[in-house]
Amino acid sequence: MSITSPARIGRLPAPWLCALTLCAFALQTDDFVIAGVLPALARGLTVSEAAAGQLVTVFSVLCAVAAPVAAAGTARLPRRTLLTTALALFCLANFAVLGVRSYAAMLVLRVLAALAAAVALPTVLAAAAGLAPPDRQGRSLATVMAGLTGAVVIGVPAGTWAGAALGWRAPFVLGGALGLAALLFVRAAVPEPPPAPTIPLAARLRPLGRPALLCALLAATVAVLGNLLLQTYLAPFLHDLSGVAPGTLGLLLAVTGVAGIAGARAGGTLVDRQGAGAAFLTAAVVFAAATAGLALCAALRPAPLALVVPLLVVWAAAAWAVPPAVQTRVLTLAGPAHGPQVLALTSSAVYVGASLGGALGGRLLAAQGPGALPVAAACCAPVALLLFTAAGRRSAGPAAAPPARDSLPLSPPPPGAP
Repeated sequence: MSITSPARIGRLPAPWLCALTLCAFALQTDDFVIAGVLPALARGLTVSEAAAGQLVTVFSVLCAVAAPVAAAGTARLPRRTLLTTALALFCLANFAVLGVRSYAAMLVLRVLAALAAAVALPTVLAAAAGLAPPDRQGRSLATVMAGLTGAVVIGVPAGTWAGAALGWRAPFVLGGALGLAALLFVRAAVPEPPPAPTIPLAARLRPLGRPALLCALLAATVAVLGNLLLQTYLAPFLHDLSGVAPGTLGLLLAVTGVAGIAGARAGGTLVDRQGAGAAFLTAAVVFAAATAGLALCAALRPAPLALVVPLLVVWAAAAWAVPPAVQTRVLTLAGPAHGPQVLALTSSAVYVGASLGGALGGRLLAAQGPGALPVAAACCAPVALLLFTAAGRRSAGPAAAPPARDSLPLSPPPPGAP
């Protein structure tokens, strides 16, 4: 099968789809990897762990703001050229970390990497949808999403282990190497997708005028905020709680990533069987219980890993169970005509939550210590649930049925959770 012909996809993914999946894997690994090397990075730059965590906040804020603007502003540019240019900037920003000696320089490089990711990831998703035959768009997008999930299960633990063995700069070099491999693979295997219809920025933001949709997006923001204020500072939290070293942290991140995949599948199944409201309620209650358990362990520390690990697994599974419920509700509220715009806004809501979580978590870590993180995370769950319930109640008229599950253009998962 020719790599320039997306007309058929065999039993194995086409080369162009593998290339796009590798892009997603590289971009998401770079987004998440700071959590695994946060203490070492803080020592290397002679700043506090709370300040180092703000590098995650900056990345997420820029992705939230720049992604919809970039998608509208670059709509007329060739997708393949746009993607390779963004990947080149991404690689340079990561390889340049080798020469970093100050926090300010590191901040500038994370800004550049975030801008590159804000352009590249929507382009990857648009290319996957554009190159796939109509009856396989959903499965092609799901394959790309597997790259995002794989970043949590494989990329972040690998980066954490590299950081423990070679120093805190190693994970960023790994991210640059993955980006370079993706760039070369894209050049070799990805044809130019057909042009997509231009959607003005005003049209992308129009759904925000509906209170029900706004409540649903705010629920996603608060849920991600609660997760990321703990996820971003998981390394110092677990070190304070159970004396977890970087090598062990990498293994725990892999375990929680696998738990997250299972939680996402369970969340989707629950949405299909009992609806988005029941799925979100279940995820919120389980998330609150798990983080409350971690808060109790923090109060009684040192806590044995035999007690902490099951709580981490449940926490990760509950966090990853949230996106299917959110995506289903916003698609139902918006209807098929506004689905793509609303999913783009959902991605921005996720990144806003991630940035707020990193900022709030850093303040709590500096002011009250690691034990305050799971307490705050647990408090976010009921707020998110109230907003999500309000979104259902404020829906006016009969809801439009969402597209079939295997044709949904899923938005990226929350950082640190799907």
